[in-house]
Amino acid sequence: MPRVKYVDSDVALIARMMRAEAEGEGPLGMLMVGNVVVNRLKANCLDFKDLRSVRDVIFQIQGGNYSFEAVQKGNVFYNRARSVEKRLAKQTLDYWRQQPSKFALWYFNPYAPCPPTWYNQPFAGQYKQHCYYEPIANTCEGAYLW
Repeated sequence: MPRVKYVDSDVALIARMMRAEAEGEGPLGMLMVGNVVVNRLKANCLDFKDLRSVRDVIFQIQGGNYSFEAVQKGNVFYNRARSVEKRLAKQTLDYWRQQPSKFALWYFNPYAPCPPTWYNQPFAGQYKQHCYYEPIANTCEGAYLW
């Protein structure tokens, strides 16, 4: 049973996001970005309440901008998904979770050392250039559900 409900167009959409945000970090880096998307969909808390689809998560607007830089700036996000990213996206949607993104709802590339908190949430770990942050447990139980 998949972690979230999805259709084929969701696989392609999350694949595009994974490639645009983390292609330079290889398959594992792309899986971690995809995991954050799925976590936001599952969480239903904090800034991620009432998101009902992968599309809702990826095109969410916060503070007048898209939540994800790749959507905002365009870069490779608007290219077609390739089969390799689609396979990785399907893994993330179906079952894949691993630290430091396992429970993370945020990530970013600070181009410097990772700060100890991001949006007042604790640092979960770093993979290559991306820093991952998970919610404080009692503020978002949904992020900690399988």
